[in-house]
Amino acid sequence: MVELRCELMAVRLRLKIVVDEKATETVALLNSGYEAPTPQLLIPISLAAKLKLWPPIEASEVILDTAGGPLRAWFYPMKAKVSMIAEDVHGRGATADVVVSSLADEPLINDKLADELEIAVGSFGRGRWRFTREPKEKLRRSERIIQMPISNEGS
Repeated sequence: MVELRCELMAVRLRLKIVVDEKATETVALLNSGYEAPTPQLLIPISLAAKLKLWPPIEASEVILDTAGGPLRAWFYPMKAKVSMIAEDVHGRGATADVVVSSLADEPLINDKLADELEIAVGSFGRGRWRFTREPKEKLRRSERIIQMPISNEGS
C-alpha cells in the first residue's frame, strides 16, 4: 500500500494550547472542510493525554457525521485557549471546543477556529497563509508536521 500523504501540500500552523493549568505547543492542520457551529480543535488521544483530557472524565461522548462516515469522539465544550505562534509574532488567542478522536493522527483546526485566530489562506496547495491583519503579499510558510503516536484506546 502506498501512503499519499504529503506534508507540504497543506496549511499547518504552530499552536499553543492551554487547558486548565496544562499547556503544550503542537502543529495542527487547517481543515476548511471541518465545519462546525463553534471554534473547534480536534486532537488525537496522545495529545489529549498530555493535556489531561484522556481518559475522558468530563467529556460528552458524541457521534460526528464526517466525510468518512460516523466518528465516535469525546467533546469538551469551550475547554481550550488556543493561540497561534509564528516566527515573528504571537497571534490572537481564542477559546475552542476540544474534540478528542481515537482515529486522528494530527490535530485539526476547523473553519470557525481559523476565523477566530485570524488566519487567511493564500494557497492551500502550497501551504501559504497570513494573518488577516497583514498585507496580502506577506505569505507565511506552513509548519512541518509533527508525527503524533496513534493510540488504539477508546475505539
